[in-house]
Amino acid sequence: MNLHAYVTALHDLKEDGRLRGLKPRSGADFASNDYLALASAPRMKKALLAGLEAGTPIGAGGSRLLRGNCEEHEHLEAEAARFFKADTALFFGGGYAANFAILTTLPQRGDLLVLDFLVHASIHEGARAGRAEFRLSAHNDPQSVENIIRDWRAKGGMGRVWVVVESLYSMDGDFAPLENLVGIADRYDAFLIVDEAHATGVYGEQGRGLTAPYEGRENLLVVHTCGKALGAAGALVTAPAVLRDFMVNRCRPFIFATAPSPLMALAVREALLILQQEPERQQRLANLVTFTHRQMRIRGWQNPSSSQIVPYIVGDNTRAMQIASALQARGFDIRGIRPPTVPAGTARLRISLTLNVAEEDVLAMLDALVEETASQAP
Repeated sequence: MNLHAYVTALHDLKEDGRLRGLKPRSGADFASNDYLALASAPRMKKALLAGLEAGTPIGAGGSRLLRGNCEEHEHLEAEAARFFKADTALFFGGGYAANFAILTTLPQRGDLLVLDFLVHASIHEGARAGRAEFRLSAHNDPQSVENIIRDWRAKGGMGRVWVVVESLYSMDGDFAPLENLVGIADRYDAFLIVDEAHATGVYGEQGRGLTAPYEGRENLLVVHTCGKALGAAGALVTAPAVLRDFMVNRCRPFIFATAPSPLMALAVREALLILQQEPERQQRLANLVTFTHRQMRIRGWQNPSSSQIVPYIVGDNTRAMQIASALQARGFDIRGIRPPTVPAGTARLRISLTLNVAEEDVLAMLDALVEETASQAP
């Protein structure tokens, strides 16, 4: 077997400063998406132990349409629909699977998908694999979205339009103009799909996300990832009942996949209860975000984010990784992000703020970042 092509590809990645490898977690957490520190919360552990004692199976043992449909899945979906004030909810194994499932199932041939340029890779992959045409709009630019729809209609497009965005973008930490996008969806009889991956649990009343004011609308689908602020795994898609039923009947990533672990359904349900019963977690994180942004401004940095995701743009791939490695050696788990995850020339440190750190950790990290940026200067 000739593996030369793969060796060459890996060599080229290394030369470009983009070769990736797996590293264990170590040091103060400035890298995870465990924003509310629920992944190791005692209540989460207790809920899982209680489930095991009560006989909850570890694995579902089959797809939801076969024997894999457990009462834990049903209870979670009912509770999630109530919590998010949506018509229905459907539980998937992860956010990637949920986005891919929606975009390869609901938009039909003759429809148009309009994707924000910076949406998650899973959304781009789903659009490429689906039946509908798709276009990329300028980032966070409602006018660009509207222009694409108008141009498509003017050229004879007759199908349904689906606009797809993230409510909070995972690499830049900026927010989508949801009110404007909801208005566009209404004007053009379009569906709006919002990936709340980094907002669920962190924003909105009781952590219901930035789409909370719009939930329950017939033209809105929302993906609530469970593996970030909710501290578990999986994803909940909230949608009108008819679209949920359609996915159960026609969605291949749902029909032919083993159902998520019933234990994870228990964990997510407990996380939703924590959001309602421990609102101080959300407030503590908001305070930490405000503190961090203020400290960055004091140090003379123009902070491009107003969220718990703080990008520190370096530009050069190799230098970004050198600074990240130096910070890791000093006990701060900060990871470098390079193309194609981010646009070329915008390699960065992605600083993630979570309740796994305190203000003193932030101050120490920022001081280290100042020193290492200076020492790694080109």
